[in-house]
Amino acid sequence: MADALHIVCPHCDAINRVPRERLREGGKCGSCHRPLFERHPAALNSAARFDKHAQRSDIPLLVDFWASWCGPCRTMTPIFEQAATQLEPDVRLIKVDSDAVPELLQRHSIQSIPTLMLVHHGREIARQSGVMPLAQLLAWTREHVDGVRA
Repeated sequence: MADALHIVCPHCDAINRVPRERLREGGKCGSCHRPLFERHPAALNSAARFDKHAQRSDIPLLVDFWASWCGPCRTMTPIFEQAATQLEPDVRLIKVDSDAVPELLQRHSIQSIPTLMLVHHGREIARQSGVMPLAQLLAWTREHVDGVRA
């Protein structure tokens, strides 16, 4: 597996090696045996889990910083869900509850929610605040991800 990607399991956080040519097939975690991609955003509500995914995954992460009390965040939720069906497995979509992990908001200088942030190998590559329609979200993500292919 010379050309393998490291994919962090959204369920147990185990690091899996997936051949690049088989990424579209999805695959299952070697540890918990659950699907590596479910075309649904994964909730990462701890800084340790977020860090592992952000630093160890070879695919970019699209992170939605949100809160349940935030009206625009609730508007963004179904759009983000739809985006997961179209962007995975090339991009992992992550939801971070700002009330559960305020230290991540502080660390990343998140000033307002919802804020979307693209991360690759622990480095922020793009950021956008506010609600975006699905077509705009997909175009924005693909524009920034095309420059950082693993």
